[in-house]
Amino acid sequence: MYIKQAYNYLHDWWRYLLGGIVIFLASQLGALPLIGLASYKLIQDGGSLQDLEDPNVIMTILDSNLTLFLMLLSFAIGLVVLYFWVKYVHKQPFTTVTTSRKKTDWGRVWFGFVLIAVTTIVLTSIDYYTNPEDYVLQFDLVPFVILAVIAIVMIPLQTSFEEYLFRGYLMQGIGVAAKNKWVPLVVTSVIFGGLHFFNPEVGKLGNIIMVYYIGTGFFLGIMTLMDEGMELALGFHAGNNLVAAMLVTADWTVFQTNSILKDVSEPSAGLDVLAPVLIIYPIFLGIMAWRYKWKGWGDKLFGRIEPPEPIIEQETL
Repeated sequence: MYIKQAYNYLHDWWRYLLGGIVIFLASQLGALPLIGLASYKLIQDGGSLQDLEDPNVIMTILDSNLTLFLMLLSFAIGLVVLYFWVKYVHKQPFTTVTTSRKKTDWGRVWFGFVLIAVTTIVLTSIDYYTNPEDYVLQFDLVPFVILAVIAIVMIPLQTSFEEYLFRGYLMQGIGVAAKNKWVPLVVTSVIFGGLHFFNPEVGKLGNIIMVYYIGTGFFLGIMTLMDEGMELALGFHAGNNLVAAMLVTADWTVFQTNSILKDVSEPSAGLDVLAPVLIIYPIFLGIMAWRYKWKGWGDKLFGRIEPPEPIIEQETL
């Protein structure tokens, strides 16, 4: 099983606790180039460093493509540190953090990617033609091409870092400690959603948006446990963020990019927040369950994780 295989490697609780701290700090240090460059530019323009407390200020003093690259750089650094921590501290092959299969199933990665990418493009197109007054076409070839290069390279690193940290590393670490599956599902989903509390969307829409973030954490965690690997989650998360960054932006989102469209409508926390969690995500899980023939939902989501029986060598007579 996906979580249980962590028992085959060094899985002491302190390795996971210390690893979580080291990986988090590494990702935060990765944000220093963005903060340093923004501070330098702000001082040059006669501003105050206190202005950086407003995340929107960075967007106004730095090019949006440069800002996006530097934002995503911290996640890439975190992913590298996570990889080496797993390899050298846990003595664990990275594939076993990805899946219970012998090798990563890239077909599953692409299925998750295409599922959300096509859905997002279709729903956005419908909304664009239904409510054209809510959008501005801002396509500019050169900035968009630069955005595309940055996004295609860096966003999968960002989403992979989050998936490997929450649905991979911490899911396994908490699972072997709790010896069940529901505790790591709940804990990783709540922490994943909670870290989005500082996104500008929360300030604009209110705390109700946390239902979407935490619900997304549960959705990704459920598909990981049911599929005995996180290939689907890796593809889904990358497809969601990549298409979102390149297709639509807004002045109040965490990613303000040179996308094709800009949403100029007044945002409201209503059906847009609840529909993905209550309607779309269950449909997606149903599609995945049908395609990959998921069974045993109760055991896979709430069952116990029993440590493997120790191998007792017989004495030679």
